[in-house]
Amino acid sequence: QVQLVESGGGMVQTGGSLRLSCAASGRYFLSLAMGWFRQAPGEEREFVATINWAGDLTYYGDSVKGRFTISRDNAKNTVYLQMNRLNSEDTAVYYCAARTGDVRLQATEYDFWGQGTQVTVSS
Repeated sequence: QVQLVESGGGMVQTGGSLRLSCAASGRYFLSLAMGWFRQAPGEEREFVATINWAGDLTYYGDSVKGRFTISRDNAKNTVYLQMNRLNSEDTAVYYCAARTGDVRLQATEYDFWGQGTQVTVSS
């Protein structure tokens, strides 16, 4: 099993920035594609971003493209999500996810999940 722990969530004003981190157990990190998803109350889990094991292939959800950047530091077994120009629609619990294969955009394709970190964007 892979353990994932998110951190970096919090409260920010509209237009602000946050950087989320996801620390993974180290044994299989290099073979994992990593992703970020988010879920607001009463909503379906939404794809945010994903990155392959080498860190040279990324995809973003339409609602965050141009504002969010996913990256990974394999030496630290950590994946990041830099979030800029946040707005109220970004308010959600953000989940880190991992899968043993190529990047995918569907939550059901991921094998491992963190517990989530709350991001709240206020006016």
